Amino acid sequence: MNIVHNKDIGTKQKALAINLDPSIYGSFAEIGAGQEVAANFFKAGASSGTIAKTMSAYDMIFSDAIYGVQQTRRYVSESRLISMLDHEYGLLIERLAALRGDTTTFFAFSDTFSALNYHKTNEGHGWMGVRFQTEPNGGFNDVVIHVKLLDNDNILQQQAAGILGVNLIYACFYYHEIAPVFLLSLIDNLSRDRIQIDMISFEGPDFQKVDNRLMSLHLVKFGFSDAAVFSPDGKNLQPTEALYKKHAVVVRGRFRPVINVHLDMLTQGVKQFLQEPDVDKSNVIVVTELTLQSLKERDADLDAEIDEKDFLDRVDILCSLGQTVLISNFHEYYKLVAYLSKITKLKMGVVLGYPNLEYIFSEEHYQDLPGGILESFATLFSRKVKLFIYPTLRDGVIWNCLKFSLPSHLIDLFRYLIANNKIEDIRHFNENNLNVETDNVLQLIKQGAAGWEEYVPAEVAAMIKERHLFGYPLTADGAKQDLPAANEDSGAVKDIA
Repeated sequence: MNIVHNKDIGTKQKALAINLDPSIYGSFAEIGAGQEVAANFFKAGASSGTIAKTMSAYDMIFSDAIYGVQQTRRYVSESRLISMLDHEYGLLIERLAALRGDTTTFFAFSDTFSALNYHKTNEGHGWMGVRFQTEPNGGFNDVVIHVKLLDNDNILQQQAAGILGVNLIYACFYYHEIAPVFLLSLIDNLSRDRIQIDMISFEGPDFQKVDNRLMSLHLVKFGFSDAAVFSPDGKNLQPTEALYKKHAVVVRGRFRPVINVHLDMLTQGVKQFLQEPDVDKSNVIVVTELTLQSLKERDADLDAEIDEKDFLDRVDILCSLGQTVLISNFHEYYKLVAYLSKITKLKMGVVLGYPNLEYIFSEEHYQDLPGGILESFATLFSRKVKLFIYPTLRDGVIWNCLKFSLPSHLIDLFRYLIANNKIEDIRHFNENNLNVETDNVLQLIKQGAAGWEEYVPAEVAAMIKERHLFGYPLTADGAKQDLPAANEDSGAVKDIA
């Protein structure tokens, strides 16, 4: 089937197309942001051919009575949305399957939103989902999204939610065979300055070939969101729910592949972060971050395509090590900290290699900011954040904060940050790791040369061999090869972007 995304089709046309399809029939349950999704189908005409029921339960007591009491006690949440889909779809099947199940593909649409309040003191956001069949009497699929409403007006936010809901339902029935087309169609008749989609999940028999981690990548790649998060089991997470009111420790890297130095940086950085007096040790989340730039070949054109298999190879290993993965479009560290600071007010830690400390203090990277390096530092260091610096090896000398060389006009700024506990050396590290360059390890893996295993964690080596990741050949020659000499900087540290 040749599926073409017609981005010019209007919201009313989409709603009418569904209304005129006699095989599509379902119900709508909406909480918050008006009843804009169902309203679009009513306004399009011929809605009796599509709508079995519309409803809303704004009052919390009524909502609990219909959908059950949620453990989180939050009404704009994924768990509330799933309860709504369970209830509404179950009623459809119970009441209508015997009468028209042989000719109908049923669906239940639900959303729960918190739109901008009268005083504009909140941020509009919500959950939206569809449970649907693609053939009569077939199994059901679920598509669930989380969306941020960015308009500075309540009515405009309601309208955006209504358009997005129509796009979502239309995509479920007409674009479900190609997930990237499905995703791109959600922005039809909208713009990226009106909504952000920072989580999407596909489940069901028609989505067995869809990797939700890849969908997280697409959200950031297509500009639907600045960041996306998924758990070690590959489940897509809504970033705010994953990180809210937690101490976050972030380690950024290419992880191609994960080598021993990465784990040493992570282990030692987290250990020192936990020793901070204002950190609750029981409420810490460790995040490994992949940026869009790090997913491209080093020094490649920024517009180059991302190798999706290579991306999945990296995250397979990170997930196998129990890591929560953040995909972001934040090349500069201050942008990452600004994003996280909107989610949590608790202290954060950033673990990075010494060359990146030099990068942070290089003024040429901030020429696009009116306030230059001071403006970026006002964002990076004014928050409750601390940088933990892993050393590097140059010409046989270990370089760290004590050896950090700066232009004279920046020396006092650096000393101020050190004195105020904003930057700290990682004190305990495995010096042998500093001789290892990630790209050299990768080259040995591609050659199938014996001996590369000693530079990576045992479980990583086993996975690379078993699944032939990173170009590991189907037949390896087993000849022992020495690791090539490291460049001026240890690549294991340079790898931490």
